[in-house]
Amino acid sequence: MPLLEVVQTRQISASIRLTDSTATQVDQYAAFIRACADDVVEQALAYVFSKDRDFQDFLKSPEARKVASTLRIRKAPAAEASEPSAPKHLPGPVAAPLSPAKSA
Repeated sequence: MPLLEVVQTRQISASIRLTDSTATQVDQYAAFIRACADDVVEQALAYVFSKDRDFQDFLKSPEARKVASTLRIRKAPAAEASEPSAPKHLPGPVAAPLSPAKSA
């Protein structure tokens, strides 16, 4: 049994707008935890979604399945779309992907 479990997730690129002060704080928080800004936004949203009980109840409703997408998703080139996405901008060991070591 492997010691590490590596979960491959499909990532997309999306465009969002932030205020100047929020964008600055995202960068500052990323530096603070030695991660990239994408990871800060991803984890912050996942945290809020998981902690908001009213939102969790909404997700169970039929209305949640009818929500129209307003996120501006960028289409990936065909070569990138077929490969599992690997972060290309991780600035250090904290955000580096983990993989099991191979024995010699």
